[in-house]
Amino acid sequence: MIDIGINLTNKRFDKDLPLVIENAQQAGVNNLIVTGTSIEESEQALALCLQYPDFLYCTAGIHPHDAKTFSNQSLESLRTLAKNEQVKAIGECGLDFNRNFSTPAEQELAFVQQLELAVELQLPVFMHERDANTRFIELLKPYITQLPNAVLHCFTGSQSDLESALALDLHIGITGWICDERRGTELINLVKLIPNDRLMIETDGPYLLPRSMRPKPKSSRNEPKYLPYIAQAIANARGETLKQLVQQTEQNSKLFFKL
Repeated sequence: MIDIGINLTNKRFDKDLPLVIENAQQAGVNNLIVTGTSIEESEQALALCLQYPDFLYCTAGIHPHDAKTFSNQSLESLRTLAKNEQVKAIGECGLDFNRNFSTPAEQELAFVQQLELAVELQLPVFMHERDANTRFIELLKPYITQLPNAVLHCFTGSQSDLESALALDLHIGITGWICDERRGTELINLVKLIPNDRLMIETDGPYLLPRSMRPKPKSSRNEPKYLPYIAQAIANARGETLKQLVQQTEQNSKLFFKL
């Protein structure tokens, strides 16, 4: 199994990070892709990967929440980070019109600049989209044929959102959102529509602890050792065995990130 989206630089992992990594390995997780969400977090992610070079890889990017910090200097910093072999994608980048911590204009500028950087460096993009599907697709479309690969991570949208993403041949990352009885029921049906070679799995820890886990963990922190639980929920929804799901998604992730 490969967890394609884990925020290991989040402060909730500070106290026991070596144990978190060890527990992930013991749970059958073979690689973790650490998400970069700002210049500082991307630098921290790379530093962490260099400590575990055969197990951890990362992305380097600026999340739409942090798009207001984007500058020419940011772009140069990302370009420098991306030259390291442990950096496997540009991102997390995209649009989030749900919370608008940065203005839509700031988000669009940062997103397009990172798409152009990914094309220049021929790296995949690791993307975020929430309540912005139409504009997200409009901005991405001119670049998609020039990119080696692109994933919409932590997909939680509608069927039309999924169809527009798949029409551009995007990979789709699915999290423990599918285990949420309050808001994940639609995703249970939609996950069946994702082609085998476009599906990848992730925890997005420390966020999105699977709500249906029994017994329920004492901590609300999500972490990579729970990826098998998420994989089983996805396999159930797709009518596949856990083994089928794990083998397919691992193959997809290895090809996508060139692991």
